[in-house]
Amino acid sequence: MNILLTGGAGYIGSHTAVVLTEAGHNVIILDNFCNSDRSVLERLKQILQKDLICIEGDVRNTDLLTQALQEHKIDAVIHFAGLKAVGESVTMPVEYYANNVQGTISLLEAMKVSNIKNLVFSSSATVYGDPQYLPIDENHPTSATNAYGRSKLHIEEMLKDVANSDPAWKIICLRYFNPVGAHESGFIGEDPNGIPNNLVPYIAQVAVGKLPKLNVYGNDYPTLDGTGVRDYIHVMDLAEGHLAALNYVADHSGWIAINLGTGKGYSVLEMIEAFEGASGNKIPFNIVTRRVGDIASCYSTAEKASQLLSWQAKRSIQDMCSSGYKWQNYRSTLA
Repeated sequence: MNILLTGGAGYIGSHTAVVLTEAGHNVIILDNFCNSDRSVLERLKQILQKDLICIEGDVRNTDLLTQALQEHKIDAVIHFAGLKAVGESVTMPVEYYANNVQGTISLLEAMKVSNIKNLVFSSSATVYGDPQYLPIDENHPTSATNAYGRSKLHIEEMLKDVANSDPAWKIICLRYFNPVGAHESGFIGEDPNGIPNNLVPYIAQVAVGKLPKLNVYGNDYPTLDGTGVRDYIHVMDLAEGHLAALNYVADHSGWIAINLGTGKGYSVLEMIEAFEGASGNKIPFNIVTRRVGDIASCYSTAEKASQLLSWQAKRSIQDMCSSGYKWQNYRSTLA
């Protein structure tokens, strides 16, 4: 198939581009590089030994999207493009709704005009809000607590309306938990601008000496060691989940949401220990007070993905940390 990846030069998009290309699909990337770097295209070429087509532009440019869909005879779209930092969304809600919601409307308009109705949407476990029970399954009530989560939830609801309006639409929303790690080559990985917002890239930068130490926010939660527990999933498992989702939507009309997680939670201290083992370096950290809004535990059940997509996460916490460390070392050599 010919597949358009909006935001395909980003962290999850670039890893998915590798998996899809290796599976024999033709990948076309559309990205405005506001949250990614053009150099990823050359590094993808190193991995795949071929150039990928990349269109530079904003997903809100409906005319550009329509042209791309028709010129490249696109069969399906995987929609990654959007802003994604929870904290930033609290201070920049208008930008988040403009990029995420308006961008999706633009994409749907272009797809409708082009009669392309196979769509995989990059959603998030943030649509569940604070967990009412664990593990979180797809029947858990949705209730986002910030502009980022609300933008994802609103898009999901829009997509459900679109699917209900026309049985030709085939839409799957993948609700990610916490993607970490990198491609085994070490050539691509998570590359946040400035100080990382997420735990694992922060640990990785401490491990290579880019940052001095890690703050652990609270050690008095009702968990095994008192630190927060999250469901971390290797980005390559996540990328393979998109391939499985693509295969699923080819044969199933309507709208569906599916979790992509491991079904297991790891604490902050467990992640530090695993990264120390992978890197051979000590990770200095301070225990500080809890952050407002943080919760004790959040992890998924991935049974629906196993049943419907024949997919499950297979890489270990050691794989997550060793690949992340390899990428961070390689990243430090880049200009």
